[in-house]
Amino acid sequence: MKEFFKYVFATIVGVFAVSFIGIVLMFMIIGAIVSSTEKEVIVQENSMLVLNMDRTIVDRAPNDPFEGMELPGMFASVKTLGLDNIMESLEKAVDDERIKGVYLDVSSINAGMATVEEIRNALIEFKEKSDKPVYACADKMMLGQKAYYLATVADKIVVHPEVGVDFRGLGGEMMFYKNALKKIGVEMQIVRHGKFKAAVEPFLLDKMSAENREQTLTYMGSLWNHMLKGISEERGISIEKLNELADEVQTFKKGKYAVESGLVDAVEYKDEVLADLREITGIEGTEGVPIIGAKDYASAAVKGKGKKYSRNKIAVIYASGDIGMSLGSGEMIDGDKFGREIRKVRQDSSYKAIVFRINSPGGAVFDSETMWREVKLAAEEKTLVVSFGDVAASGGYYIACPADKIVASPNTITGSIGIFGQIPNFGELLNDKLGITTDVVKTNKNSDLLTLTRPMTEHERAMMQLNIEEGYDTFISHVAEGRGMSKEQVDEIGQGRVWSGENAKEIGLVDEFGGLQDAIKLAAEMEGLEDYRTVDLPALPNPFEELFKMGADNVRAKLLKNELGENYRYYEYLKKASGMNGIFARMPYDINVN
Repeated sequence: MKEFFKYVFATIVGVFAVSFIGIVLMFMIIGAIVSSTEKEVIVQENSMLVLNMDRTIVDRAPNDPFEGMELPGMFASVKTLGLDNIMESLEKAVDDERIKGVYLDVSSINAGMATVEEIRNALIEFKEKSDKPVYACADKMMLGQKAYYLATVADKIVVHPEVGVDFRGLGGEMMFYKNALKKIGVEMQIVRHGKFKAAVEPFLLDKMSAENREQTLTYMGSLWNHMLKGISEERGISIEKLNELADEVQTFKKGKYAVESGLVDAVEYKDEVLADLREITGIEGTEGVPIIGAKDYASAAVKGKGKKYSRNKIAVIYASGDIGMSLGSGEMIDGDKFGREIRKVRQDSSYKAIVFRINSPGGAVFDSETMWREVKLAAEEKTLVVSFGDVAASGGYYIACPADKIVASPNTITGSIGIFGQIPNFGELLNDKLGITTDVVKTNKNSDLLTLTRPMTEHERAMMQLNIEEGYDTFISHVAEGRGMSKEQVDEIGQGRVWSGENAKEIGLVDEFGGLQDAIKLAAEMEGLEDYRTVDLPALPNPFEELFKMGADNVRAKLLKNELGENYRYYEYLKKASGMNGIFARMPYDINVN
């Protein structure tokens, strides 16, 4: 009996101890949130504005209560940086005498190509307006091609002696699941419209189709040529010479060879980099160089840069992620939620124009159609300009086409006008591999329509094909109406084909090149507004709301992201692909440029 009470007592003490530690951790988190929201940002004299490109760059900075925290035994939060923070910081730094230049940390980069383009253009504008230097440094592992493209706007590019420039041209690799599915007894039944709709090819083929290879080479060549043009202009190296260097492969060559080829300016150790920064900031001796990050500086008070009040408002509505698909842990665009947001703005007379920022590979047709309707109604009443981010394809283009104007980067991925449906058949897996059988009871001939335990009948396939054809016709009709084209013209450039922003402008899917700020200025000009302010929507939840929304799924996702790093995207893509049942307007694959 003594032993029994001893163990019971020990258990009770343990429960109280764990509860106490949990409460202490909770108060620590809440205290950190409160202190971070109340902290006043101080900008020291002779500072460098630092852009850390190793953070995940998102369109809009979130209110993440775990940002920068490392909880013992749990996880280190994924650090993000908002493109909005970067743009605001660069604009403010132009006339701020406390900021002497920009330090661009390009040791690694976690952003899409169009995002990089927007930052690059903002840095060029910063240099032109301020006459302050931009200093780029890579002191870890390898300077990747995307990071190098960004770095070429700098007045000086410096790499560690052991760091090379990964310059070799663009290449892509697709994964095919056909043979693996065959081995486990799963048949993916596909119905599609469009010879270029390659989203389903991994389930049907063991290599790329000729059409998919054609479209991939076209937009990949467009991206590469645009990069070469920008690098050539900034570094004074001919495009022919750059292609020669890429063919030779610079990846495994150390920094001194990059200096010899003209790709970078110098190889330096950390102490030499610090000496450069002291020279820029005018700091003598061995004193440290004051720095401030873009996120903090965006919230700092800068004389003459406060937000002016205006009764004229431009709504900037952000839509990022897969449309109507909650698979994985990434961002999702909910058709009803965003429809309500657009509707509220449309019915509010204080909003004079709308800028719709889209960063989406597409998704569910139902949600796309729901959003398209609200965007169309809004465009009929107010000036509406769409800004494309890294990708606005398939469903992402579907919801954009009613706009008055579409603004994109030359290296935005867009188009993919087409839809598809897929229904898996697990019959062989269940029956032959696992020994599980099924039986059916039904009142009518087709009551067991599209079951997952047998192949589709010819009648079911015909019905689904008709549904796909009608959906595609609706899609190209929307695009034709919005873009002032015939359905035949849209069908010719549609068929599920993916285009770069540069290609898309040539064929009439995009109106102008530019980033989000360019789209805002265009909307103001079209509406004749000289005095206006922007309102970002949907309103971000406060940190406390985010904290209490933190469920087991989100914790698990953060743990995986922390463990897998950049490779997390492969896990997320496979999770999405395995759960896609139904009809979709989505990109063929996710594109990542290193």
